[in-house]
Amino acid sequence: MEEFLERFGQQTWLPFSVIAARLFLAALLGSLVGMEREWRKRPAGLRTHILICVATALISILAIEITHVDVFAGQEIRIDPLRLIEATTAGVAFLAAGLIFFAKGEVHGLTTGAGMWLAGAIGLAVGLGFWQIAVLGTILALVVLGLLHIFVGDSVEHDSR
Repeated sequence: MEEFLERFGQQTWLPFSVIAARLFLAALLGSLVGMEREWRKRPAGLRTHILICVATALISILAIEITHVDVFAGQEIRIDPLRLIEATTAGVAFLAAGLIFFAKGEVHGLTTGAGMWLAGAIGLAVGLGFWQIAVLGTILALVVLGLLHIFVGDSVEHDSR
């Protein structure tokens, strides 16, 4: 039983407090982007954006941790960060594409889909430890979603859903 317990869990390379802080920050930043979508009663709101942001942060943290697992000791492990970005971007894009539709000559859901994609990018940035970039990306998202909405509105973007 002792051997089982010893092998069941992995020691993390990053301190667990750092991992937890990154995941909580991803949830917070995802909620800020999602709150605006929720407030405007769009199809993908608060929970969706939080989950996307936390999921992509978790994926990037796992990528960091995998390179430091003892099972691979003595083996040269290389990570291509572009593959991580491509895979998570494709996954989020697949979800976002499901929200975009064409009806009565107008395209709907583009802004919500773009917000989901941005939440994925924010999550990757937080998970990899680039929290400053993630915070700036979130601020820019809020400016675009909030302040520009005052001047442009939904009618120009045809995102009335």
